[in-house]
Amino acid sequence: MLDREGYRPNVGIILANPLKQVYWGKRPRQHSWQFPQGGINRGETPKEAMLRELWEELGLTPDKVKIINSTKDWIRYDVPERWVRRDLRGIYRGQKQIWFLLELTGKNIDIDINATNHPEFEAWRWNNYWVPLRDVIEFKRDVYKKVLLEFAPSLFTSHRDLTPPENWGKVESTSRFRR
Repeated sequence: MLDREGYRPNVGIILANPLKQVYWGKRPRQHSWQFPQGGINRGETPKEAMLRELWEELGLTPDKVKIINSTKDWIRYDVPERWVRRDLRGIYRGQKQIWFLLELTGKNIDIDINATNHPEFEAWRWNNYWVPLRDVIEFKRDVYKKVLLEFAPSLFTSHRDLTPPENWGKVESTSRFRR
């Protein structure tokens, strides 16, 4: 399902733990890390799609999270043509997303990336809030920066935490990944 401009409606999820670290998932058979995201099915609201994706990608039920914030408008990104299937070239431009900031109210053990028969991630880890700006694939970087900047005031009160560190490209992850 594409809109008139060639963007697929989608939701993105930033899941934070009580230490204000964010969930970071590794795509299967790739060295590609990202926040959970997925398409909105016909007839679904963005919130319904987010809850479905939360289960499909993280094995989390709504009682294990608290919604802290969401973007008010769609945020778009273009997918480079080399990444677009040949049959969609000239039709598909990219994704338009509504993002949700969630707090994990459950425990780490509640996260089950193998809850479904088609896992979206093969490993995961908690990262410091700004690390995804360094690690995400380049064509998603502007979207991640916009969303992280928009959501930072919902998590942080300290002025120094509200913007990416000057050396954000050198920030290291705070923990090892989990399988």
